[in-house]
Amino acid sequence: MKKIVVSLLLLGALVLPAVAMAIPPQPNDGDVTSIDAFYDIVAKAAWIVFAIIALVMFIVAGIKFLTAGGDPTKVAEARMALLWGVAGIVVAIIAFSIVGIVQGLMGNG
Repeated sequence: MKKIVVSLLLLGALVLPAVAMAIPPQPNDGDVTSIDAFYDIVAKAAWIVFAIIALVMFIVAGIKFLTAGGDPTKVAEARMALLWGVAGIVVAIIAFSIVGIVQGLMGNG
C-alpha cells in the first residue's frame, strides 16, 4: 500500500508542473466553423491524452523495474509493461499517420 501511495505522489509531482504551466484557452479556440476545425480540435485533444497515457505507462514500467529487486518474474513483468507502452506509441503514430495520408490523398491536407 505504501508503494502505491509513494508512486502516486511521485507521479503527481511529475505531472503538476505541466498542469501549472498550461496555457489558458484563448477566446476563439472554441469556435468551430467547419468540420476541419472540429477535427483539428479533436486531434489535438487526442494527442494530449495519448501523450499523458504514454508518459504514465513508462513511469509505471520504470517503477516496476525499480521495485523488482532482481526477481526475474517482476523484471519480466516490467519489460512487458515497457514493451506494451512502446507498442501503444507505435500504433497511435500509425493511426494518426494513416489519417494524415488519407487527407493528403484526398486533397484536404
